[in-house]
Parts: sequence; C-alpha cells; structure tokens
Amino acid sequence: MSIYVGNLSYEVTQDDLTQTFAEYGTVKRVQLPTDRETGKLRGFAFVELDTDAEEDAAIEALDGAEWMGRNLKVNKAKPREERGSSGGSWGNKGGSSRRY
Repeated sequence: MSIYVGNLSYEVTQDDLTQTFAEYGTVKRVQLPTDRETGKLRGFAFVELDTDAEEDAAIEALDGAEWMGRNLKVNKAKPREERGSSGGSWGNKGGSSRRY
C-alpha cells in the first residue's frame, strides 16, 4: 500500500519527502506527479514505506501537520480506478442526437 500526501507546497522535492517520511520508517518509493501540459508539480505525492505499521505511524503524525507553510492531508492511498476506453458520455457515438 502507499500513502497519499496532499496540499503540498509546489516547491517540495523528492528529497524533502524522503527525509520527512524516513523519520517513520524505510522509504521505498516517492512519486511526485506533474502536470502533463506544464510539467509543474500537481501539489500531491505518493509515498511508500516498508511496512503498514510505518505508514500508519506517518499518517498519524503528519495528517493535518503544518509543513513548508501548508497543512498536510495524509492518508492511505486509494487504488487507482480503471478508466474505460469508451470516453464517457462526451460526443455522440452513433446514438440518437437528443436536444433539450
């Protein structure tokens, strides 16, 4: 499992997160997603620690804590939802063209 870390400063680095979470256990991985268009950080990260107990300790200590001028939102990451290839309801794919 991994931890979701939200409300991050846009100045945060992978090293910053690794150092902070290392206080609670062995950091296995840190992911800092970036915007596809701009390449800028998106303000959240995923951190994976060695054990569930270490992750629980980090969540307990850091959720709501002020860090780099922001109050962190830290919890268990939810599994990523599969996105269907249908594209949702955008556009008319052969169905009737209703107008309201």
